[in-house]
Amino acid sequence: MNEKSTGFATVRVRFAPSPTGFLHIGGARTALFNWLYARSQKGQFLLRIEDTDRERSETRFTDDILESMRWLGFDYDEPPVFQSTRFEKYQSVANELLAKGLAFRCDCTTAELDAIREKCQKEKRAFRYPGTCREKKEVKSPHVIRTKVTSAGETKFTDLIRGEISFQNRDIDDWVIMRADGSPTYNFCVVIDDHDQQISHVLRGDDHINNTPKQILLYQALGYQVPNFAHLPMIMGADRAKLSKRHGAASTLEYRTMGYLPLALINFLVRLGWSHGDQEFFQIDELQRLFSLGHIGKANAIFNPDKLNWVSGHFMRDIPAAALRDYAKQYFGPELAFTNGVAPEVLEKGISIIQGKVKIIPEMIEQLHCLFGEDPKYDPSTLKPEDKAKYLEFLRVLEPVITASTFQKEDLESRVRTVAETLGQKLGPLAHALRFAVTGGKISPGLFEMLEIQGKATVTRRIGMALKALGS
Repeated sequence: MNEKSTGFATVRVRFAPSPTGFLHIGGARTALFNWLYARSQKGQFLLRIEDTDRERSETRFTDDILESMRWLGFDYDEPPVFQSTRFEKYQSVANELLAKGLAFRCDCTTAELDAIREKCQKEKRAFRYPGTCREKKEVKSPHVIRTKVTSAGETKFTDLIRGEISFQNRDIDDWVIMRADGSPTYNFCVVIDDHDQQISHVLRGDDHINNTPKQILLYQALGYQVPNFAHLPMIMGADRAKLSKRHGAASTLEYRTMGYLPLALINFLVRLGWSHGDQEFFQIDELQRLFSLGHIGKANAIFNPDKLNWVSGHFMRDIPAAALRDYAKQYFGPELAFTNGVAPEVLEKGISIIQGKVKIIPEMIEQLHCLFGEDPKYDPSTLKPEDKAKYLEFLRVLEPVITASTFQKEDLESRVRTVAETLGQKLGPLAHALRFAVTGGKISPGLFEMLEIQGKATVTRRIGMALKALGS
């Protein structure tokens, strides 16, 4: 199937969120697919804020959307369009349809329509506006404006993911394009905006499939060129239910707060519906080169938090330590305040020995406390009595040996191994004792790399503190 079909000179796509809530992860996936498609086709990616819902649209939600896009790196090629600034345009088009006899004013009350809807439910048939006001010469206010939809024939289109889809026009009612308060409805203004922005491809979730025939009929009524449509598979929870807060974060930016890298989240999201063979991990330039609609599946994608953590662990290992340091400082500055006196190159070295063992930033910060944080609190009661005795014995022997070291990791390891051989022990028990001394027993990075970075003053001080705690 030709992804560039229907005669548009340039691929232009848009992401059009509504600022009635935070940008959820499904919306971020839609933005990603649109952005990648535009970049893969050397086209343009546009952002439109669909804020016609005056009561529910809030600035904080718009800010969340814009910041989410910035964090993920989804750059758009034109300034964002806000639907709230285009009400005059929508009213003008509605008047045009009225003048052409393609729309009509309707003063049917909510109670009247509810009664018809209830009757349809009892008769087990779909509700369809009965055309009460189609030929009325005069209507009362308040009133809405409806399109005139022909009941003859069918409306069909070729979905670039799902193939041929058709709807019987008799199942499409005379739907409202302008509400009684003068605000436009979604299916109305989206057609006008897509036309004015010269959108060539509409990529959106498959929950919009039923909106498509209404929009196509409106395109045709207005003499607009119909864009290509591609409906993306839904994202479901592991329980096969529609993705909701109970399956994950409510906002995309919560994943930043939880400590996921943007590239990790992008790689996780792109595989929710798209694939390129068996390849699991991609850099951005690869995705921009390889992405295509032909590799998007029809089946719903499953949101798997364990898979996200696995992907995140890969990119925590893969990112240069200096870049990870700068990123962590940017978004987790207060949590890293204990490293403020640490030289950047030393902090970088510390991160380099930790990043392969953690999956998210907070785990890395916890590990960095072992290196650069305050001295640990020792609690020998957490040890078995026999281990406490062994730790005390080993540390007494190790203290002068460690103090005499050059504090290069190779020298440290060699000295400790020599002590182990002298005592007829394996390295492990002595390493456990040292780890307890310098961390208080917490999980820590590689032992000898950690000792080298901590330095003689810190290590010898902590060994002394551990001996005192163990001997008490």
